[in-house]
Amino acid sequence: MSSTATSTAATPVHTPWEELVTSALLGTDRRPLRAGPRGAGAADGPAALLDAAALHTVRRRAALLPASGAPAPEPAPADPRPPLPAAARRRLAQLLADRSAPAAAGRRGTAPDLTELIPQWLASAGARGFRAPADLLPALLDAARARTDLRPAVLEFAGPRGLWLAGLNPEWRFALRTSPGHARRPAVEDPEAVRRLWEEGLFAERVALLAAVRAEDPAAARELLATTWSTERAEDRLMFLDSLRTGLRGDDESFLEVALADRSRNVRATAAELLSALPESALARRMADRATSCVNPDRTGAAVSVAVEAPHECDAAMQRDGVVPVPPSGRGERSWWLSQLVEAGPLAVWGERFGGRSAQEIVALPVADGWGPELHAAWCRAAVRQRDPDWARALLGAPSTPPANGPGTASLAERSKLLAILPPAERALWVADFVAAHGLSEAFQLLGVCTVPWAGPLGRSVVDALDIARDAGSYPWSFSGVMGLAERCLDPAEAGRLEVLTTTPDEPEGASPGAGGYWSEAFQRLVSTLRLRAAMDAELTPDAPDGTDVGGPGAV
Repeated sequence: MSSTATSTAATPVHTPWEELVTSALLGTDRRPLRAGPRGAGAADGPAALLDAAALHTVRRRAALLPASGAPAPEPAPADPRPPLPAAARRRLAQLLADRSAPAAAGRRGTAPDLTELIPQWLASAGARGFRAPADLLPALLDAARARTDLRPAVLEFAGPRGLWLAGLNPEWRFALRTSPGHARRPAVEDPEAVRRLWEEGLFAERVALLAAVRAEDPAAARELLATTWSTERAEDRLMFLDSLRTGLRGDDESFLEVALADRSRNVRATAAELLSALPESALARRMADRATSCVNPDRTGAAVSVAVEAPHECDAAMQRDGVVPVPPSGRGERSWWLSQLVEAGPLAVWGERFGGRSAQEIVALPVADGWGPELHAAWCRAAVRQRDPDWARALLGAPSTPPANGPGTASLAERSKLLAILPPAERALWVADFVAAHGLSEAFQLLGVCTVPWAGPLGRSVVDALDIARDAGSYPWSFSGVMGLAERCLDPAEAGRLEVLTTTPDEPEGASPGAGGYWSEAFQRLVSTLRLRAAMDAELTPDAPDGTDVGGPGAV
């Protein structure tokens, strides 16, 4: 008999499968098998274990019934957008791979932070109308799952195939809830399908549906909301009401007046805010009457000033119009009521009240009895709510004026909101002059509202301020936020002008030890990031070369 037959005959075929697994895990030296029937024969080695496992495997497989196959998914929809140039596709793969790499500890070094460039790359690719590469869709959806700030751009770029793929993986279901292109959303032109989804859909689907209808037909969206308004939960009513900010107009007033009597305080407050943003609404006129009864020109002196007499009570009518009666801790009742009245009143009424004076002239008038800061702060909020650029300019004042002495408010957060009302070019010039006058320590929030890439004067002003800080000999860490903004927002054309700042400067007397080296490293990173952004932009041009990445072999 051959050796093979002998080995098979000696196989412990009666050994249970569980004992085979235990012997395999522990080893046949520690847990030997017995050949033949249990308890008979001598201990056998690994060969017997493998033979027994093979026989058991055949026996187990023979007893299985074939499973019925799952139905194949529908084919992915077509995406008619043009494909990415080859260099841009490689760049995207690099950015997504870097996203999954562990963050480096300690100093950042001179290499660009690729993770922070993903939003900019997506914005550029989306603006050019490219479709996402099919093989990178999983990595794109993983990135959007990890970073909510990426989701709108990723889902727009991923297109219909991204949504199709998201439907096959539970971890990507967020795309079906948040994407404006969710397949369940019917066409706005199909009122029956819209009504059905509105009545039967999930909350997230209904929010997306209402926003889509509002963008295309504001009146239809309002009428859709009215059909179920009385049966909605308070938190849902608040979310739905907020969607009316898009396309807010005069014929929304009647619906908002109904919401003004809502049983939810938050809903009432939102309705009042929206009505006050409609200067011709009845609520705006009521607020104007109340505000002008409290704030008036005082002509008793040699020059006109502003006299203020704050309300002595917050009656039921005021509360119905959205005035909150109980002030925050540490705030006086009368000043709290006054600020709400002025904030909700139409700004145009003040020109009439003060003899046709402009916003700048009114803001410059002295305010009696120390009411100036309170009144100006309320005017700032009114200007933001009503998107009034004339009042925004007046309340911002000259950028060279220190914030504490400005005409409006010293709050940089409020100033940022006022700046956002101005046209982009004017906004950039104002911030550039502010940085030139006051440096960067108070400019971070203001820089955040400027359009990207920064206009030339603003970029030069920021770079000059960084250069001044470097020459002062302090460490760059207190400017890390501004430096990060510069990496993302400076015009890439500035890279050549910044090259001179990458050298290590001589340390002045009293400088922080090693500060020059840190500044050199920071500027090298800034320059390399700007050059990478320029390369990324060039790669996204339709005629970018396919053979090599734009930017040369040294590009990151």
